[in-house]
Amino acid sequence: MNATSSVGALLLCRAGSGSVRPVAHLLRERMLLAPAGDEWSVLVPEGTPWQDRQEERSAAETEGEQPVDSVLAGWATALAVGSTWPVLALWWDGDRAGYTLASGFRRPVGYVWLTDGTPAGEDEAMRTFAARLGLDPVLDIQQLEALTRPDPEADARTRLRGLLAVLARIGVMLPPGLEPGEPADRLHTAAGGRPETQRIAWAGWRDAVKLELDAVENSGLGPWMRGPRARAFAAAQLAAGLPLVAWGIGRRSGGWAFAGLLLLAHGTAGLAYDRIRDGGT
Repeated sequence: MNATSSVGALLLCRAGSGSVRPVAHLLRERMLLAPAGDEWSVLVPEGTPWQDRQEERSAAETEGEQPVDSVLAGWATALAVGSTWPVLALWWDGDRAGYTLASGFRRPVGYVWLTDGTPAGEDEAMRTFAARLGLDPVLDIQQLEALTRPDPEADARTRLRGLLAVLARIGVMLPPGLEPGEPADRLHTAAGGRPETQRIAWAGWRDAVKLELDAVENSGLGPWMRGPRARAFAAAQLAAGLPLVAWGIGRRSGGWAFAGLLLLAHGTAGLAYDRIRDGGT
């Protein structure tokens, strides 16, 4: 990658597309979503809401803009906090390249290389990176630490490729054309030309909530939220709540009466949710 390289970025999520899609909608950004290996997905931003480092700019021209690494770190953190899987942001521009790994509410970890491949990060970041992704503490660490040592023949693009080679051991496989160092428009074209690619676009909070509910219903909690098992569970709550309320009132026990009312409320809400969702599909 040389000094005239364009800005580009990718977001790797350790989850299938079905889990990533509802969370990605909450970013309110236009993106493309595609599979990226075994239980991995990649998000390709359609726009470039970061400052272009290739052009000379005045303070007025750059006001309100952010560099690509800051934008991607924010997106990765938002995705990770809103999910149960880690998010890895890869980014590059004319000056530097690097990554940011976000996982839950933990502090993000990242590393940076200059355009010519000169390491500009902390070695400890690589070890933390490996531990959070469950990489091999011996073989993978050796390869990652090699990326933190000077190498006159490895530029920033080569460094990112080396990082992806290590990640391939845990299932990461980027679709053809999504190469580190490529400009954003080429990344978008490469991802958009694949049949399995999905388009992410903000369509308002109502659709976002519906997508989130769809994701939950397709998870392990789904049978308890909607369907025969959910209706049976709600009916059992109603059946238990009614006599509990009567017993609490008869014994003048506010605690037991309140517990019965909670069961009635949960049971009623469960049946109503199941009916509303069935009517909305």
